[in-house]
Amino acid sequence: MAIYLVGDIQGCYSELIALLEQVSFNPKIDHLYIAGDLVARGPNSLATLRFIKSLNDSAKVVLGNHDLHLLAVYADIKKVKKQDLLNSLLDADDAEELMNWLAQQPLLQKIGNNDAYMSHAGISPQWTLTQAIEQAKFAQQRLSSINRNEWLSSMYGEKPNDWQQAKTEIEKFRYTINAFTRMRYCYRNKNLEFESKSAPPTIHSNQQSSTTLLPWYELSSTINETPWVFGHWAALMGECSHQNIYPLDTGCVWGNHLTLLRWHDKKVFTEPSHKLSSK
Repeated sequence: MAIYLVGDIQGCYSELIALLEQVSFNPKIDHLYIAGDLVARGPNSLATLRFIKSLNDSAKVVLGNHDLHLLAVYADIKKVKKQDLLNSLLDADDAEELMNWLAQQPLLQKIGNNDAYMSHAGISPQWTLTQAIEQAKFAQQRLSSINRNEWLSSMYGEKPNDWQQAKTEIEKFRYTINAFTRMRYCYRNKNLEFESKSAPPTIHSNQQSSTTLLPWYELSSTINETPWVFGHWAALMGECSHQNIYPLDTGCVWGNHLTLLRWHDKKVFTEPSHKLSSK
């Protein structure tokens, strides 16, 4: 049995299948962990969702920001973004079944029996591991409830970006969604920041003020003891200065490649974007 972890698929179905063929993935004995953003801007989000759902317990999913936005679009809370290629998915005969399945997926996964975790964007540096586990469960219970659409409506917004200011259930829910699915940088005081997407070397500053931005993993004490796998940050291209961090989003949907990590030996496998071969 092997544990594999894959970065943001974003509807790049053919690359996913080719990558799994590279490692002879066997769903009867292997497990595939998916770091969120299963859908959106790639050519085949429908096939991607159908395939991952068909893997049953062999697939271990965490929700990403694009997955949550899809649920909001399906619920008529938001409109489809121009860049997203979701019409065939939204119009599919099994769309409701797929959406209900997607809404049951968590924001956080423990990796096998290891003391290691995966989420789409990381772990808030304002949280301990225990708090992260509690908040992931809190959010999942609401997203999978009969009141799902009400909670989806409340997740949009960037405040509070300080966990200490999250007092109500809605504020805690919004902070939790943002921390697990949208975070890249934080201010030096550990408050979340949502605008910056570039790789760290272009953003570092010698200033020591609370407005200086740092990658979330440079501020988190949890990851010093607990390995963490995440996606979301394509600009990192799989590179990180912290030895306990495994960034897996390598921008396949932007023409780069899809990345798969085999957990027991940390071997990395890649599949180039099929956009390039079709030109």
